Amino acid sequence: MPVSHDEKAVREFPEQAAGFADPGRNGASTRDLDRLVRFMDPEVDIEDIVLEVAAGTAPVSRAIARRVRHVTALDAAPAMLAEGKRAVDRDGVTNVTFAHGDATALPYLDRSFTLVVTRFSLHRATDPKAVVREMERVSRPGAAIFVADLVRPDDLDGDPDRIARLRDPAHGTVLTEAQIGGLVTGADAEVKRAERFEVVRPLEPWLDSSGTPEDARERIRGELRDELGGGPATGMRPSERDGELHVVHSLLFLHAVAG
Repeated sequence: MPVSHDEKAVREFPEQAAGFADPGRNGASTRDLDRLVRFMDPEVDIEDIVLEVAAGTAPVSRAIARRVRHVTALDAAPAMLAEGKRAVDRDGVTNVTFAHGDATALPYLDRSFTLVVTRFSLHRATDPKAVVREMERVSRPGAAIFVADLVRPDDLDGDPDRIARLRDPAHGTVLTEAQIGGLVTGADAEVKRAERFEVVRPLEPWLDSSGTPEDARERIRGELRDELGGGPATGMRPSERDGELHVVHSLLFLHAVAG
């Protein structure tokens, strides 16, 4: 039977789980996490009941756990949750619960949480609209909702999603900032602030973090070098520094308030 995108994503995650959690292999992502925590900081309260949606190894949950009452980290991939649970146990954190579930149909009652966050999930989701709608549904009125994700610049040449899918078959579609904002307001939440920035990343650690096979790596390297030589745009905005290929990612942090 054909494999759905979501099933493919879950199958990819066991091999990627350690890479997501290892700062040595995924250091750029760790730096982005620190920046996200600073962005969230004004809205984080010691009495918060938090939900991290499509949490993976629960990096956000682990980063803020000691500053809130309780965090639930939900994901569809058991291997990711297991990796996150090992990290929590190692660090002696006792107020994080790990839950297996679907981000598009959260197993919680309406208005259950005072802060809801998702990071790097919308570009993987088959139905990002449903993810955001569910996040708003389980948020109490006035609760903070945070979305952190890749975004596609409006004037970008090339198709970065095609390259990203070569790297990681779980990749779906990167939305624009306007599209993400539209999903949030369409779910009856109010956008309060947003931060947009670009990150230049060395290619090889990015490929390492997803366990990209060597044949796909060679194809990606070839297309990036072709673009540098005047060939077709890939959408990855490549550069070469000290003989090492780099790519550019645009990121968005968005803070909204539930209605």
